[in-house]
Formats: sequence, C-alpha cells, structure tokens
Amino acid sequence: MQIPAYWLPRPESPLDRETTTAFDRLLEESLERGTGDFIDYRIDAPKWQFLCHVADRSDVVLHGSGDARIERFEPRQPDDPLEFSNRFAVFAATDGIWPIFYAILDRVAQPATQMVNSTVRVGTSDQLGEPHYFFSISESALRERPWRSGTVYLLPADSFERQPPIPIGDAWIQVAQAASPVSMKPVAKIAVSPEDFPFLDQIRGHDDKILAARMAADPGGFPWLEAI
Repeated sequence: MQIPAYWLPRPESPLDRETTTAFDRLLEESLERGTGDFIDYRIDAPKWQFLCHVADRSDVVLHGSGDARIERFEPRQPDDPLEFSNRFAVFAATDGIWPIFYAILDRVAQPATQMVNSTVRVGTSDQLGEPHYFFSISESALRERPWRSGTVYLLPADSFERQPPIPIGDAWIQVAQAASPVSMKPVAKIAVSPEDFPFLDQIRGHDDKILAARMAADPGGFPWLEAI
C-alpha cells in the first residue's frame, strides 16, 4: 500500500550505542523510582527521540497534557466516532511524538480548537512499517500560534489494550493508541516545549464548518483533506 504524501514520516533518527545506553539508564532510573516526578533530562539528543525510544518498549505508554500536576489519570468517555476510541477509558499513545502534540497545543487559550490528527504504522499482518503522522487544527486557531509548554506522562502499560491493526485492502494499519479501563498514577513525566515537537511548522489548518460537513457525509474519510 502506497502511503499518501500528506502523511509525515518520522524524522530520521539513527542512535549510537552511547545515546541508547543513556536513554535506557535514564528510563530505568525513572521507572525504579516510580514516583511520578519530572525526569531530569540532560541528554543531548532531542526529547522526541527519547520518548520514541520509551514508547517502543511494552511496559510504558505516553499521555500528553498542558497540566503538569496530574497525580492520577481517571477513565473518561470521549466524543469520538471511532469504535476503539468510543469507550470509557484512560487513553495514551504508543508513540513518542504524538503525545507531544497534545502537550503543546494550548486549548485553554483556544477552547474552540478542533483537531484532526493521528499516528499510524502501515504494513502487513506480520510486519508494520515506520510511523507516519498527520496534524491539523482549526485554521483560526493556527493563525494565533496556540503553543505552550506542556508535559508528557509515562504510564504503566499493563492495563492498556493497544488498538489492533485494521485491514484495508491488502494492507494493515495500526493507530498508535491504547486504552485502559482503570485509573492509575503516572510513574514519571517529562517537560516539553513547542521546540521539542519536530512537526511544529507542518501542522495544517482546516475550516471547521467544511470539516464537520465532510465528517458527517463520510465518517471514515480521515483526514478529510477537502476541508484543509
């Protein structure tokens, strides 16, 4: 399956052994403490690379927020038409870049902002490819550059169900999302800023009214580019 050009591939990020070892050491120290405190990040590599390294493990999932003081995550019911997302749950990402978007988008200053975004891997039932990304917000909000500093939380993955791959034609697509029906405390967190998001200048803007009409006419037509 050919991935459309509007999907953004993850930036090239070759890691040497020294950096990988530093990532593992920092993560293990944070998980051993398990206190939910901020990670003291002093590694030269970008934070998104560290978070992607973290997300590739099976014992941690990630949640981005503008609130740096969350002590416990509680299940909630989102307004989402997709079957996997339409449940009472704590939601998190199995990717390191996607949660940074939620952490840096200031929806307090722009409460009416609508988002169209996702992170997917495309491949076969046996092997999925590298992550690709799509990000769009209301055009009126994008003009205001609604960015803030935020926090990415590390959550224990043991109670989370990962969204299963979806067959489309001869390909499989997996959305980097997970859901848990139980409340939990974060094991660690890391501060992020707009500069930590590698796609900051590639976030699209859309017309909310056109988007709403397109979604109503074709609920499965993500990302409804005619509105963008």
